[in-house]
Amino acid sequence: MAHWFHRNPLKATAPVSFNLYGVAGSPSANKVCNDLRTSRARLLEMFTDVTCNADIMKNATDAYFSLLQCFIVPLDGSTQDNKMRYIQNFKWTDTLQGNTASAQQDAVFELVSMAFNVALWHTKLASRIAGRENVSEDEAKDVHRSLKVAAGIFKHLKEAHVPRLITPAAKGRDLETRVIDAYIIQSQAEAQEVTIARAIELKHNAAIVAALAYETANFYHRADHALNTLEPECSSKWRKYLQLKYHFYLAYAYCYHGQTLLDTDKCGEAIRSLQEAEKCYTRAEELCKDYRHTKGPGSTAKPSEQLFFRKLGGLIRNTLDKCQRENGFIYFHKVPADPPQLELKANYGLAEPVPFELPPPSEQCSPEVYATFDLTKAAKHDKAKAKEEEVQAMKEPDLKPQKDSGCVIS
Repeated sequence: MAHWFHRNPLKATAPVSFNLYGVAGSPSANKVCNDLRTSRARLLEMFTDVTCNADIMKNATDAYFSLLQCFIVPLDGSTQDNKMRYIQNFKWTDTLQGNTASAQQDAVFELVSMAFNVALWHTKLASRIAGRENVSEDEAKDVHRSLKVAAGIFKHLKEAHVPRLITPAAKGRDLETRVIDAYIIQSQAEAQEVTIARAIELKHNAAIVAALAYETANFYHRADHALNTLEPECSSKWRKYLQLKYHFYLAYAYCYHGQTLLDTDKCGEAIRSLQEAEKCYTRAEELCKDYRHTKGPGSTAKPSEQLFFRKLGGLIRNTLDKCQRENGFIYFHKVPADPPQLELKANYGLAEPVPFELPPPSEQCSPEVYATFDLTKAAKHDKAKAKEEEVQAMKEPDLKPQKDSGCVIS
């Protein structure tokens, strides 16, 4: 497979002790705080542990989020905010803003920020698997599912939790609509790349491949459009990736559409479609060079040097040569001046986000335990807070793909 995806860095956070001093007014309340601290630390460790898999991540995520909901979900039967929601300060960086952190004294901010990292981790897991040599069918399915899970988490946060924040996300921050939309759409587009590779491997009808490629190209175009009003220094590298993938899959669509036209004896139109594929492929190559030399957050690789990229160029040239030969011997069709309109709609293989649900609140969070948290001690707690620790970037493992073996899954 040896595929390559652009990956922005994980968000980083300051340590949170959950030492609520007199606020936690019982041994059981203190245990909730202690367990919050340890489960949070474990989840943060899992983000950078290369041995972590989807099951381990789910267990670590559920352990923390079930306890964190003790500070979010009303536990006294009322419809009011949980009285503990605003007791603890949380500080997080954003994927496009370097080490500049945002802070909110809101447990919902912690929930959406941590869950955002869980989604990013799933995209990075997909990259790590896709970068292996000789990827099996089961591993390809894992890549496909991880990307759909990521899309589902991003979508759930956008719809269910980000609107609840007291302080709306500032421009260019991860929880701002344009950024989170780009992550949702990119995750779906990358999942569809796996579907396209599978369709090619199984020699599905060219029309099916063309339609899937066209839909995928449009996904990348939409993701790029979502970012087009952000500051260039934050998003230019990411946007170059989205643009090169747009042109790459548009080239795929024109190439396979040309094969469909040839199969229906429309040789002149097939030639024009292949010429357009060649034009899009050349533009993708140019954008690969731009991408490599553009500064900004995120991974850097040389996609145009990988076999999955080069194979498409060879396919376009060979198919165009075949069309031109057949036109010279059999059809003698005029080649249209304009490329064919790609009005292609995929009926199969579109990647839908996997719905995400939070675990229920931990059984430790009973109404009786909740009642022992005493907010009258909050002022004392504020004075007793230790000096906030600085945010340090996470030390992520290298996700560069291994040597490209030319496996059939491109």
